Amino acid sequence: MTTTQRTAEVVLVDYGLGNLRSVTRGLERAGADVTLSADPAEIDAADGIVLPGVGAFSEGMENAGPFRETLVDAADAGTPLFGICLGMQMLLTTSEEAETVGQGDVRGLDLVSGTNRRFDEGQKVPHMGWNELDVEREHPIVEGVDGEYAYFVHSYYAAPDDEDAVVATTDYGTEFPSIVASEAGNVFGTQFHPEKSGETGLEILRNFVEYCLD
Repeated sequence: MTTTQRTAEVVLVDYGLGNLRSVTRGLERAGADVTLSADPAEIDAADGIVLPGVGAFSEGMENAGPFRETLVDAADAGTPLFGICLGMQMLLTTSEEAETVGQGDVRGLDLVSGTNRRFDEGQKVPHMGWNELDVEREHPIVEGVDGEYAYFVHSYYAAPDDEDAVVATTDYGTEFPSIVASEAGNVFGTQFHPEKSGETGLEILRNFVEYCLD
């Protein structure tokens, strides 16, 4: 008797921002069946959801506004929700970026309580290039990647209210959270781009796909 192994059905949220082609390829290499969608019904039915993102926090939240309720409901239901770069920052409550450019208090998804702060210790901004991941606590997404290097492009970083939300850190003149997760654990994000991070990124995407199946 032959048994068929189930494939994780992952929806990549298409809200107009993000490196969608590269993320799709990375997820497919990791073993996922990927659907690029702006349909709340498809998002709601997925085994896992990926929120990508490249650009400004305020624009990201404006574009993702129609999906806010769907994403929050999916997270509350326990569906794995993976934010990448700007997508990770959007998981937090707010960001200094919107205030800096005069757009006031723009609210994030508030799935991980905290704010996004701009580097202010004299670092070159944006932080661009390869840097090391230091795993601070256990989480399925970081299995096998402690001490490995990932690719970053960002000027702001997550500052969760609860230090237990920090899964991994990276040193860029100051130590900042490079992977965060909610208290329940099913909502998490990477400040770096796993789809651009070679074997390290692929391992993280495989971990995500396995988590979706579990």
